[in-house]
Amino acid sequence: MEITWWGHASATLSDSGTRVLTDPLFASRLAHLRRRRGALPPASATLADVVVVSHLHADHLHLPSLARLAPGTLVVVPRGALAAVPKLRGLRGLRELDVVEVGPGDEVHAGALRVRAVEAAHDGRRLPFGSHTVPALGYVVHGEAVTYFAGDTGLFAGMAEQVGRCDVALLPVGGWGPFLGHGHLDPGRAARALAGLAPSLAVPVHYGTYWPIGLDAVRPHEFHSPGTEFARLAAREAPGVTVRTPAHGESVQWEAKR
Repeated sequence: MEITWWGHASATLSDSGTRVLTDPLFASRLAHLRRRRGALPPASATLADVVVVSHLHADHLHLPSLARLAPGTLVVVPRGALAAVPKLRGLRGLRELDVVEVGPGDEVHAGALRVRAVEAAHDGRRLPFGSHTVPALGYVVHGEAVTYFAGDTGLFAGMAEQVGRCDVALLPVGGWGPFLGHGHLDPGRAARALAGLAPSLAVPVHYGTYWPIGLDAVRPHEFHSPGTEFARLAAREAPGVTVRTPAHGESVQWEAKR
């Protein structure tokens, strides 16, 4: 099984001959955010059998990036997304995407994989307006490996129980600004989550890619350091877990222990 990190919360999981793309964001600029590190992903990054969208924030449900998917691609979104984001309905018809809504506990199948939605502790609304009724989600991908993509979430009671046994965890460890509000994992909280999840491999995501225009000089360590800080704290909180911090566009491998 292979994980390729494209930046922010976007990654491709290649497992059992099936490609899963998480929260695709393939833009040099989004509103007040600018891509500060890593080249834009190549066209091949849009090739996926199934795309999972964790919540409706524009840096996770990015309509122009979804519009680059091949017709017929299965796109899994939180229940209520089609009503909350009318342009997503138009995209489904225009691009012939197979958009499926799910809630915690629901499952979809793609190739040899089973994708299960789980809860996330995060504001799932489409900002700046939107309904509180659309949940934020994480996803557990069952294949040769069991991979947990947390989306964007805070640490919450029952996280490890919902996810169950997992081999790989993709955990958010930062954000796109100098301060993280409620419903986010910073390196310390992500390390504590890792101790409960107890995978064999962890990959930090959601950091070091986008940063607000004009804030280059404001607490730059908040942008650059979360990945390595997570690895440092994880060595203390979850010493049995291997942490890999790939560069943008770099892949890491997971292999089952024989």
